[in-house]
Amino acid sequence: MAESLYDVVGIGNAIVDVLAQADDSFLIRHGLNKGTMTLIDSDRAESLYAAMGPAVEVSGGSAANTIAAIASLGGRGAFIGKVRDDQLGAIFRHDILSLGIAFGGKPAHEGPSTGRCLIIVTPDAQRTMNTFLGASSEFSVADLDATLIEKAQTTYLEGYLWDRPQAKAAFIAAAGIAHEAGRMVALSLSDPFCVDRHRDDFLSLVGNHIDILFANEDEIVSLYAEHSFDGALQKVRDHCPIAVLTRSEKGAVVAAGDEVHVIDAVPVTRVVDTTGAGDAYAAGFLWGHARGLRLESCARIAAVVAAEAISHVGARPEAPLADLVRQTLG
Repeated sequence: MAESLYDVVGIGNAIVDVLAQADDSFLIRHGLNKGTMTLIDSDRAESLYAAMGPAVEVSGGSAANTIAAIASLGGRGAFIGKVRDDQLGAIFRHDILSLGIAFGGKPAHEGPSTGRCLIIVTPDAQRTMNTFLGASSEFSVADLDATLIEKAQTTYLEGYLWDRPQAKAAFIAAAGIAHEAGRMVALSLSDPFCVDRHRDDFLSLVGNHIDILFANEDEIVSLYAEHSFDGALQKVRDHCPIAVLTRSEKGAVVAAGDEVHVIDAVPVTRVVDTTGAGDAYAAGFLWGHARGLRLESCARIAAVVAAEAISHVGARPEAPLADLVRQTLG
């Protein structure tokens, strides 16, 4: 196997996040399901955007956030996603490239505009996401950059992208390219409602193509249609080589066959916004894994990175993560 040029290449939605703070009454007034991600059309995006009030705009997308955090850790990242040749597309590309991340794919000259995610953050730090996928909804096998995949130690797939048939085909093709090159493939389940919509397809993907699975408690319970976390944990141990399961303030469980580690969460003074917690956790774990660290060590790094993510508004890191990990873990 050739030496890897990148630690991780992420494949996911190329989206610009629009974040605003509001109370629960805003969610009720606009019929929003608290703490979930809902796909919306362009008309709904325009009406919600107008109602949100003051907002912060920053490049986002789940897998892109993970790769941004890997770059902040000092890792070598690449990202594959689809944008339009519009203002938001230019912002997204600029933000990715400015972090030293390789970007695969050229902007589309026709079709939907670049995607955006309207995020309402309530006082309890829960995020309610309303996503207009835009150009990302047309991501297909043709948008894959095989060279980036072949040169990355791990290809990281974003579950949010799984909603379209052509994206499913792209995931399976990307996994095939990675495995043929002797690389690993990781998947984030992303959202319990996404899992509910595509349970059988996700089970097949995890069982046949995935080496490292990332999921939170709700997602893993949904995937295996279990009534408890422990029941889902037993199922995934027989189904996927490595499972990284986050449980909010209860920490995380990392399972690899008979090897199981329970990792405490890193306490924070105040939880501000949980938008990027899962993305950040995956970044810390994959960065450690790329360096050959033990699973327990990877998870401890992940916990530090996730703690930074929930201490401020927005999913991208505000503190240099490499310094933070050194200061916290030595």
